[in-house]
Amino acid sequence: MTGPYDFTIDFVCTGNICRSPMAEYIVRHRLEEAGLNNVRVASSGIGDWHVGHPADDRALTELSDHGYDGSAHRARQVDPDTLGADLIVALATNHRSELIARGADPAKIRLLRDFDPVAGEDVSVADPYYGGAEGFSTTRQEIEAAAEGIVDYVREQLGKN
Repeated sequence: MTGPYDFTIDFVCTGNICRSPMAEYIVRHRLEEAGLNNVRVASSGIGDWHVGHPADDRALTELSDHGYDGSAHRARQVDPDTLGADLIVALATNHRSELIARGADPAKIRLLRDFDPVAGEDVSVADPYYGGAEGFSTTRQEIEAAAEGIVDYVREQLGKN
């Protein structure tokens, strides 16, 4: 764990402009609502194509339309802070294998949909980048469905049941 936080989470997707920033802002909001304010929530991407750029406009619109403000987001690539997080949440199965290849501890990596009790075998969050607004809505809904499970997991890890 790095910094003055009780727990650290990093969400990882391909370019850090769609899925992982949406997860970062939604889950941060839910953790704050739960009173878990000393948790660092960040996101990063496997690739470096978008480093320094804001989140995709469609992601920002979807977040804003549902009460989340992602306007401060700037994309970053997986780095030592990502790999050192207490919990690394991959948005798709290929991200998990890439994180392991980059040296992440497999025990710290979970798939986002693992935290959704009704996700079943559908474990990856599809990349909405090449589609329309409906894909971003589906992404938000899948993240929100997993958010409470992540909050519960953090509570359990911090011994705050």
